[in-house]
Amino acid sequence: MCVQKTRSAVRIEGTLSSFFENKTGLKQGDPLSPMLFNLVLQKAIQSIKMVPSGIKIGKEQLNILAYADDIALIGKNEIEIRKLFVEMENIARKFGLQINQGKTKYMIVEWKNSLKKNKIGHLKIKNYKFESVENFKYSGVILNEDNNNQIDLQERIKNANKTYFMLQNFFKNKNISKKLKLRLKNTTIDTSLTYASETGTLTEIDKKQLNVFERKVYRRILGPVYDMKKKTGGY
Repeated sequence: MCVQKTRSAVRIEGTLSSFFENKTGLKQGDPLSPMLFNLVLQKAIQSIKMVPSGIKIGKEQLNILAYADDIALIGKNEIEIRKLFVEMENIARKFGLQINQGKTKYMIVEWKNSLKKNKIGHLKIKNYKFESVENFKYSGVILNEDNNNQIDLQERIKNANKTYFMLQNFFKNKNISKKLKLRLKNTTIDTSLTYASETGTLTEIDKKQLNVFERKVYRRILGPVYDMKKKTGGY
């Protein structure tokens, strides 16, 4: 099913503009739009996968990550990235799509403490010029050039802390049961704290930072906890 020769108009302060033809794009809110967009995107992804490039994870060769229109191209070097981008740009142009240069960045991932040589400020491909960055957020997770998750972890704790302070009055209310408060903690604070956490690894320092924050929330909900063994001198 395909919609052709569609026309639209814009209403501004009660006045309807003249009709104009829609040549590219999908109607926002239309239940058919996601399906049509996925068909186009799948064609682009299949073309990218045919380009010999990327990194090997297990038995899979990975050179592209895609979630909706958030796409990350992966290559072992600059030459591979150039080939991948040219293929992506060509297939996108065929379907009337354009790559947003302002939102597109590139990042070099290196081993920690390695010498950062041969770095350039921008990457130029055809008529595009992309900024080099040390980190960027992809699907809610902050990735960085040292493959260090500390920046992402601190951002998670910061966001969870904001949620915690928004719920302060709720947690202080003595008329609300502790069971309900704990349920709210699990569904709101823990969600923002652990979002996509399965994609990374935690060091002992990371675990300690998470435990410190979690204990703060538990103290607010449950109140002070006394160690009766230490108080009575028991074992």
